[in-house]
Amino acid sequence: MQLSVLDLIPVRTDQSSSDALAATLSLARTADELGYNRFWVAEHHNMPAVGSTNPPVLIAMIAGATQRIRVGSGGVMLPNHAPLVVAEQFALLEAAFPHRIDLGLGRAPGTDPVTSWALRHGGPVEADAAEHFPEYVNNILAMLSPEGVALSVGGRRHALRATPAAQSEPVVWLLGSSDFSARLAAQEGLPYVFAHHFSGSGTAEALDLYRSQFRPSPELEAPRTFLTVNAVVAETEEEARRLARPQLLSMVALRTGAPLSQLRLVEDAAEVELPEAHRAIAESMERRWVIGSPEQAALQLKELAATYGVDEVMVNPIASATRGTDPAAAPAREETLRLLAAAV
Repeated sequence: MQLSVLDLIPVRTDQSSSDALAATLSLARTADELGYNRFWVAEHHNMPAVGSTNPPVLIAMIAGATQRIRVGSGGVMLPNHAPLVVAEQFALLEAAFPHRIDLGLGRAPGTDPVTSWALRHGGPVEADAAEHFPEYVNNILAMLSPEGVALSVGGRRHALRATPAAQSEPVVWLLGSSDFSARLAAQEGLPYVFAHHFSGSGTAEALDLYRSQFRPSPELEAPRTFLTVNAVVAETEEEARRLARPQLLSMVALRTGAPLSQLRLVEDAAEVELPEAHRAIAESMERRWVIGSPEQAALQLKELAATYGVDEVMVNPIASATRGTDPAAAPAREETLRLLAAAV
């Protein structure tokens, strides 16, 4: 089973954005040295505890700081961007780091309605933006190809390429938490990933749909997918649960509409008592996450891989830190990667 990493660049209460970025670069180097297959960053906007706002910039930083690991987006949210801009950005990344770049595409905005409005220069949020997703995906695929596309404007045809002389292309993946992208990926013959780490329900149905409806394409002969999961691994289960609690509290706040904040330190999270009404939400989330000792975590990952029929698992290392930790480091997240690599 191959292991990969998803990173939202969590920002703790003891960190600046600069600190969180430094910790992510160290995490990426650790993943690279341990033999992890790929390292993806998300796109979320205007969230106090998430520093992953601009995947292309982050991918350039991470690929430049590592040697062999594939680096990509999990994902670029297409409603926020012009397809040509995305194609140009990732064509340049692929030119700089050949055969190491993944372009994961999603159709959600990845933010709140007000920030979506700001992302569109103050213009209206298109109600049908998601409906254009298949068209945008096809446009990006065409513009990324070395041959480019031809546009007909004013009765004349104009050549359009994302970069003048491409020799390779990034691998394009479709991402989703419903069956929409599963159907589209199957129809277009593209690799597909279901956001199991975020949704936790509907995973089997989406993957079955993708596999059953898959049509081979020049990009891909057979279905290709993997599983994403939140993970905290420590020497003991008790310690892993302690390290996971800050993220658990953040996710409960997100799901219940409570005010969001930077990620708490472990000691501060231990002092928070969840309301009775929210405990079932927290327990449901915990059951979907991989939390435990190396042996427990390895068993959980293998069971997940077997259940969903995948040979790759992408872990989102969500452990927080204790007081006195170097703000520019995330030792518990790196330890999760080390312990998993040794146990799986």
